[in-house]
Amino acid sequence: MSRLAKKPIAVGKATVTVDGGTLSVKGSRATLTKRVHPAVALSVEADGVHIIPKNSSRLAKALTGTYASHVKNMVAGVENPYIKKLILEGVGYRVELKGGELVFTVGFSHLVPLTIPEDITAAVEKNVITLTSPNKESVGQFAANIRAVKPPEPYLGKGIRYEGEVIRRKQGKKAV
Repeated sequence: MSRLAKKPIAVGKATVTVDGGTLSVKGSRATLTKRVHPAVALSVEADGVHIIPKNSSRLAKALTGTYASHVKNMVAGVENPYIKKLILEGVGYRVELKGGELVFTVGFSHLVPLTIPEDITAAVEKNVITLTSPNKESVGQFAANIRAVKPPEPYLGKGIRYEGEVIRRKQGKKAV
């Protein structure tokens, strides 16, 4: 069993409820819900949320740690939303926010549109895309989908990268 799941998870100002197979976390800024796997039991008490495996199977023990981190992320996200920034590098590379879509011009013969999920707020300033959401899982997945449109390449560094990501550069051809 996970060490994270052995201790109760503090909820702070958030309100946590477990109804049937659904976990709900409500905070000052947002409300998040998640289905709970049948191999795990969640109980809300005065000192925090306890995660207990329903049986001694390997799956149940593994899921206790997984749900412990999910609960921590949900409690943190409803108070302070998660922010991911992506930087677009390259001559002629652009991104536009049109309605509920991000439209990329990244060196292909066509534009690449990506629909923004409902729980994510996107902002574009020059070549910096800022994604904010209370749900850490969805903002991380959408940022990975954006990066997959044009991953940074090692020779010139062109492409879409996370803020703070270091691209290992290669030397290229040598003139003999």
